[in-house]
Amino acid sequence: MPTSSASTTDSARSSANGGVQSLERAFDLLERMADAGGEVGLSELSASSGLPLPTIHRLMRTLVACGYVRQQPNRRYALGPRLIRLGESASRLLGTWARPYLARLVEETGETANMALLDGDEIVYVAQVPSKHSMRMFTEVGRRVLPHSTGVGKALLAGFPPEEVRALLARTGMPAATEKTITTPDGFLAALEEVRGQGYAIDDNEQEIGVRCLAVQVPDSPTAAAISISGPAGRVTEAATEKIVPVLQQIAAELSEALASQNPA
Repeated sequence: MPTSSASTTDSARSSANGGVQSLERAFDLLERMADAGGEVGLSELSASSGLPLPTIHRLMRTLVACGYVRQQPNRRYALGPRLIRLGESASRLLGTWARPYLARLVEETGETANMALLDGDEIVYVAQVPSKHSMRMFTEVGRRVLPHSTGVGKALLAGFPPEEVRALLARTGMPAATEKTITTPDGFLAALEEVRGQGYAIDDNEQEIGVRCLAVQVPDSPTAAAISISGPAGRVTEAATEKIVPVLQQIAAELSEALASQNPA
């Protein structure tokens, strides 16, 4: 019996929540590719998504034509260069949304506040509000650093499985920024265990001598993000840490709620 082309088209166009099903599927495939490291085969996408190969092939062909996916010589598919512009714009917007929360962090702690994302194997700073102290820390927005020597890097990687952390460290290496930098995978994994246990991360003179940083992950952020304060070691003492960490955690939770809503503060 022939099927109705109208009903088939309607089914393809509309999803259960009123969205466009093909768009939902395309974005789902892009996210699955990102989760897999940016490059996958069609059979892997079919297995993880449950979609039939012809459907995936059709969606990928469209994404390739638009530049959001590219086909490799080995016939596998990789995330395409047009996504970079979208990601950079989204990162800037994320930093803009975060600024009011970072400003509150400065008001309540007195120290410079930062927001950073995990971008590939690197940490990138996307927002900063400086302290009002004459002696204060500056980090250029857009600056990229390796995760192992930063508080935000520890905060972000604490949620990763140990084997993934080891693989990242193998790719980046662990150069010493100072004499206090952790330079072995075992030492770094032990530091991450401390982060999980205490609920926050510390950079204790590891990126720059004389500077301490306290950081927490932004829970349930749409992309891996952390906020931090940084200041002279003489001000960010153990006693100050006890007062600052609860503020960091509270503002991170509020920022998480804002990012999840339709109208961030």
